[in-house]
Amino acid sequence: MKRIVVFCGSSVGVSPSYANEAHILGKTLAQEKIGLVYGGAKIGVMGAIANAVLQFNGEVIGVIPEFLKKKEVYHPKLNELIITKDMHQRKMKMHELSDGILMLPGGYGTLEEFFEMLTWGQLGLHRYPIGILNTNGFYNSLLNMLGHMVEEGFVKQINFDMLLVDDSVEGVLNKMSLYEPVPVPKWITKDQT
Repeated sequence: MKRIVVFCGSSVGVSPSYANEAHILGKTLAQEKIGLVYGGAKIGVMGAIANAVLQFNGEVIGVIPEFLKKKEVYHPKLNELIITKDMHQRKMKMHELSDGILMLPGGYGTLEEFFEMLTWGQLGLHRYPIGILNTNGFYNSLLNMLGHMVEEGFVKQINFDMLLVDDSVEGVLNKMSLYEPVPVPKWITKDQT
């Protein structure tokens, strides 16, 4: 992987461990010479990871829509800041710039961006490794829900298995580096057309 797009919160959350793990991830990405593509903010978990990559002389590309830049939450010290018209263009640009996807703790926006990229992978629009850094079991309930979706026949096991989950930076990055893309299943059979 040359660059990983990271989706995470613009808040730091209640536990200091969220920002701490983001810092460890940022330092690790810089040391491994893996560029960071992210939402461009200077605040929250987003700011923690960007600051760590920059501190250890790594590459950071921020992608932010114009309306958020106007609120002055953008990070002023990035290697590159790309301004997009809207949120959809933001995701498209992040996708173009990266070859791996990773989610850290965050809120609605984090989930929305991550699940769109996951859906693109499920549909065969990319073959990137898709990771979740499950700091302090933050995503345990979500993973249980996704497992329930498999049990109830709404998600195929092969698509659930695309998710590379670990509670440590080293573990999730290792899983992502060893990832072998799954074959894309057929969504529509000939008799359904």
